[in-house]
Amino acid sequence: MTRTNERVPNTSDRARLRSIAFAAMRERGLEPEFPPAALAEAAALAGAPKTAEEPTRDLRTLLWCSIDNDDSRDLDQLSVAEALPDGSVKVLVAIADVSAAVPKGSPIDRHAAKNTTSVYTPAVIFPMLPEKFSTDLTSLNDRQDRLAVAIEFVVAPNRELRSSDVYGALVRNHAKLAYNAVGAWLAGGGPLPPAAAAVPGMDDQLRMQDRTAQALDALRHEHGALDFETIQVDSLFDGDTLHDVRAQLPNRAKKLIENLMVTANGVTARFLDARGFPSLRRVVKSPERWDRIRAVAAQTGDDLPTAADGKALGAFLARRKKADPDTFPDLSQTVIRLLGSGEYVVDPPGEEPPGHFGLAVRDYTHSTAPNRRFPDLITQRLVKAALAKHPSPYSIDELERLAAQCTKQEDAANKVERQVRKSAAALLMESKVGEHFDAVVTGASSKGTYVRVSAPPIEGKLMKGAAGLDVGDRLRVQLAGVNVDRGFIDFERT
Repeated sequence: MTRTNERVPNTSDRARLRSIAFAAMRERGLEPEFPPAALAEAAALAGAPKTAEEPTRDLRTLLWCSIDNDDSRDLDQLSVAEALPDGSVKVLVAIADVSAAVPKGSPIDRHAAKNTTSVYTPAVIFPMLPEKFSTDLTSLNDRQDRLAVAIEFVVAPNRELRSSDVYGALVRNHAKLAYNAVGAWLAGGGPLPPAAAAVPGMDDQLRMQDRTAQALDALRHEHGALDFETIQVDSLFDGDTLHDVRAQLPNRAKKLIENLMVTANGVTARFLDARGFPSLRRVVKSPERWDRIRAVAAQTGDDLPTAADGKALGAFLARRKKADPDTFPDLSQTVIRLLGSGEYVVDPPGEEPPGHFGLAVRDYTHSTAPNRRFPDLITQRLVKAALAKHPSPYSIDELERLAAQCTKQEDAANKVERQVRKSAAALLMESKVGEHFDAVVTGASSKGTYVRVSAPPIEGKLMKGAAGLDVGDRLRVQLAGVNVDRGFIDFERT
């Protein structure tokens, strides 16, 4: 039985999706609006913080740049690289100093601790911090002087990390760049972005960062990091009318930033541990359904070990990407679902930290997006306390409670984003009911069986013919119905 749709007359697509997003936030235990006390606190801050308790270095003359989404205004990090005489490269990542503007326990902090993350939906963004902060006073905006936490590491010619450090800094963004334009230029498919061309030496700077990031990526994959190519979608509006849902293409600039941030997060985790501070770690401990991952691999003629093995899985993924790049995103999504979701855990000082299976790293904390994620703000407060030689601002018990809250709310936020994306897809699919599609099973549990079609890139529930199917199986389906308000897209096996 399909779940029918009820049309809302005289409502624009954007307004309808916005209403759906607000309802989904409340339904999942997230607050879509800031409380009056938080808004009053934001209104009272006249400008960006100028001073910090920890010693800071003036690094404004370095060729810092930001690379983010085309429409991003909450800029959390900058990066810069310097070639050393021995062939090594020194990389610095600057993280926006959010904690200098958001005191622990303040109204803004309490709201951030409630939601724990910004939530991005097609029609509306629910920022973790008021926009006056996240897009202005605590954002590393173009041509603005800002306080930051600098994470420094030196990559040797053999790709190993030779040294690292963390310290306070004053920085200035010399070029606000976007993934799509930088990625196209790095891949030889487009011109140097104008914002980069306007800064002498920025082209060489970007190439050096790219080479170093690729070296770090290769080293991680040698250690068993998993290389996925997931399907992310953009909802495209013409005014207030939704006119397309389009899959994002792989992007070299995103890989650049991803590899620098993974390395910076590792440096931060080790910095805290070396100074006797606890840390909040984000981990995927071990695959939940390794047996099914083995079965999926067997369908392609591959044989994975009986026990979970990151290097073996990484090698399998690399082979499949080379052998069948067109279906690799489907395989990636399948394996991600079977690995299970990550969680936040506390690593007390001096204890063996939990490793991150998917990243093949032993030390990993979230630290690079304090405007968008509360765990990163927690980590920043721990780092700044260590730099200022203060005691930890959080007890272990407090961190345990916050870790559980962050895990719970991040899962809720993911569900909100997924639901509203599906509502957007359902809007587009209303006219396609009855049409047939090739599909792959992306989820199979007591809650139901879910499939994804590639054109357009959408996922829905299989309402008929699910018996005997499991994640990774391919089939032919018919679109049976949609419900825009609930984000339901229903298929039947044909």
